[in-house]
Amino acid sequence: MAARLIDDDPEAAHQHALAASRSAGRVGVVRETVAITAYAVGDFALALRELRTHRRITGSDEQLPLIVDSERGVGRPDRALEEGRAVDRSTLTVPVRVQLAIAMSGARLDLGQTERALQELEIPEADPDRAFEWSPALFAARAAVLEELGRHEEASEWERRAQIAADALDAASGVADREVIVVEEIDLIDDDGGVDVASGVIPVDDTIDDDDQDEDDADDVVVEAAEAVAVDEDASAEDAPASGPDTDDSSAERESADEAHDATAEDER
Repeated sequence: MAARLIDDDPEAAHQHALAASRSAGRVGVVRETVAITAYAVGDFALALRELRTHRRITGSDEQLPLIVDSERGVGRPDRALEEGRAVDRSTLTVPVRVQLAIAMSGARLDLGQTERALQELEIPEADPDRAFEWSPALFAARAAVLEELGRHEEASEWERRAQIAADALDAASGVADREVIVVEEIDLIDDDGGVDVASGVIPVDDTIDDDDQDEDDADDVVVEAAEAVAVDEDASAEDAPASGPDTDDSSAERESADEAHDATAEDER
């Protein structure tokens, strides 16, 4: 319920999460949900407490970016940076690593360290020519820092790239509907799940669904079986003894032989 409500009514989602925590407080996902909804309603202190409890229960660092941002929310950007530096980023998944870079950059901005805020965003995932799920937020964060630095033209360019990435991802999500979607500055989806940003059309998936293929295969098997039965019936008909006049002639011959034998026996007597 909390997941369905958080976008439209975060306060109601938070109340549902709190109710769940009263009966399942030792379940990691429940504490995580309380943290996320608390963050959504601006209760950063509660979010921090629940996030730490979640990490203690599960041993996961997946919510580290939210911990860093919550530290910023309670006015402790220095502590936020310490939290972010305490974990080996190579152990994090790519989406979490990108979110952490954005949160760390925000903490640098809170401290007035604008140049270092930009450095936090200098990561391999900041590829302007490819769009992944994290790209719009990453590009937008870079644009915000560039704006703070007074580099307005560059900021506008990265804002434009963020919008292009968002449009590309929205368009790519419709490929499964087997529709040709023409979107400006989109070419294709690569093997890594990214979308190359260029001029073009997203390709349509013309492959046959597995269910349809299975049905076709089953129909072929039925047809082949029916043909095999027909062939067997024909072969059996050919091998069966013939009936009709030939059979009658054989019976007549046997009767004549019996009559001759009886006549011979009578003469001998």
